[in-house]
Amino acid sequence: MQSIAQRKRRNRTPVRVTLTATLLATACVAASADTGKLLLTGGVSTVEGAAGGGISPWAVIGSNATAGEYGLSANASRLNTQDFDLTTYGLAVGINERVELSCAQQDLNASSTYGVISTVVPTITAGQHLKMDVLGAKVRLVGDAVLDSDSLMPQISAGLLYKSTSAGSYSAVISALGAKTSGTDVYLAATKLFLANSILLNGTLRMTEANQGGLLGFGANGEQKYQLVPELSVAYLLRKDFALGAEYRVMPNNYQNSIAPGYLHSDDWQDLFVAWAPGKNFSLTAAYVNLGQVVPVANAFRKQEGLYVSAQVAF
Repeated sequence: MQSIAQRKRRNRTPVRVTLTATLLATACVAASADTGKLLLTGGVSTVEGAAGGGISPWAVIGSNATAGEYGLSANASRLNTQDFDLTTYGLAVGINERVELSCAQQDLNASSTYGVISTVVPTITAGQHLKMDVLGAKVRLVGDAVLDSDSLMPQISAGLLYKSTSAGSYSAVISALGAKTSGTDVYLAATKLFLANSILLNGTLRMTEANQGGLLGFGANGEQKYQLVPELSVAYLLRKDFALGAEYRVMPNNYQNSIAPGYLHSDDWQDLFVAWAPGKNFSLTAAYVNLGQVVPVANAFRKQEGLYVSAQVAF
């Protein structure tokens, strides 16, 4: 693992398209930057686009760019459980190791819920997909995860994630539950890297009203239901290019009493992951993910567990 001294050298569619074009334009600058971030210390890409673990944003700034540089990362991921599959694409720009801008699109195949939901709402269509666009911004407030690795000072960042959901014919269900189709998460993350011990710890506090991350709308019963929920991550670097870890993300439970207790409740998310970076511009992540019960009344109250895989390129 490199030394600290070495590190020191070193419709809504137009909104999404505009930001994506801006991020891609920035790539022209990023491609020529002499980026020097240590492997895996910029995290990987979350399903919401921000840098961190797979399901929780960390305080780190994405891409390989360090102070005085611009960087770009792009990712694609896939999660398959017993009854659902989720595909995500995302981009993130790192600016001067201080600011991160990101965007992501999620596509959830909700076909498994059609049989039960259609008996209540006959207008929904088979093969329905729920899609969500996420625009994110993150600012590093204090600390540097690598440069402060020999002290107790963590890197602390504040961020927000604006989310807009397109539920197609399922919009009638979300509306009947009194939920909105857009909302904003605000979070504060603290990341502490103990470089000498090869351990990374992260804690995130998120203010959110999102149901299942936002794919099932925001709030319930016609009310804003913001909650402050914690998220925890730990990673161990077996070597400089290979890490393993775990995450736990507490989820709001806005739908718990919307129709009948327990029929639409949400469970917390958790994962066990491995990340491999064969070079500074490419990384692969694989994880076992447990989402608990998702729309349990439509899936015989089965837990949704499965494999998550993600690929990221970064400059």
